[in-house]
Amino acid sequence: MSDTVYTREQVAEHSTATSCWLVIHNDVYDVTKFLNEHPGGEEVMLEQAGRFATEAFEDVGHSTDARDMLKDYKIGTVAEADREADRSEEPVKTTPTAPEGDNGSSMMNILVPVAVVLIGVLVYRFLVAPQ
Repeated sequence: MSDTVYTREQVAEHSTATSCWLVIHNDVYDVTKFLNEHPGGEEVMLEQAGRFATEAFEDVGHSTDARDMLKDYKIGTVAEADREADRSEEPVKTTPTAPEGDNGSSMMNILVPVAVVLIGVLVYRFLVAPQ
């Protein structure tokens, strides 16, 4: 592991198949030697070459083994002024849900339509059909 610090501009200079650097979680990785071995193909990595690739890396959902492999390719970190905001520090956006133990509303979503259909069938059968 290296303590070398790189600027955004320095990383951007390495965006080809002969020199491919990626920034993931503000750490700089030289993945040139890994391009041919990448299971998703080298094109996927070259699309992110010379750039911040944290979002692309996380969106794929890499395995623990893949994350461990990163250590072998780390060559430094991004300069403090060029760092990308770490998404893990941002508050998680959640959708409001019913309080624990309050499953009544989900049950009502089933019971109300069933009751409406049942009432409709009974009205038809006993009031409309006999005429």
